[in-house]
Amino acid sequence: MSLLNKKMPLLSGEIQDLAEYEGKVVLIVNTASKCGFTKQYEGLEALYAKYKSQGLVILGFPCNQFGEQEKGDDNEIASFCQKNYGVSFPMFSKIDVNGDNTAPLYQELKAKAPGIMGTQKIKWNFTKFLVNKQGEVVTRFATVTKPENLAKDIEGALA
Repeated sequence: MSLLNKKMPLLSGEIQDLAEYEGKVVLIVNTASKCGFTKQYEGLEALYAKYKSQGLVILGFPCNQFGEQEKGDDNEIASFCQKNYGVSFPMFSKIDVNGDNTAPLYQELKAKAPGIMGTQKIKWNFTKFLVNKQGEVVTRFATVTKPENLAKDIEGALA
């Protein structure tokens, strides 16, 4: 069963059925507006622009669990992403990626693609998960992995 069998709220408040992304290559990223890695929005948007027509979708999930770097509400997050980075890929309402209130999507992502030494914790903002067209996690990328360094893996999943 695909891990995309979930419905989650977008920043706009609209409920998005992730099943609509089945058959596409999906890059799932936990984001934050006030992080040292926030500039990765630029690289993510560039990847989206380059590969969207071939079937890539990027899903951004704001999270305030790391140094309280995403304190804003949905409107503030949407405004920040649009104004500063021109983000056009889907951005969702703030979620937890660790702890008792971890979003079910992230529970599955972490179980299917654990981090270093098998840890299921997300270490920081901008951890990335690549999901294939069948809705299966292909790989997990660390926060420090720049979006431009994902091109080869994305191309492989799109092929």
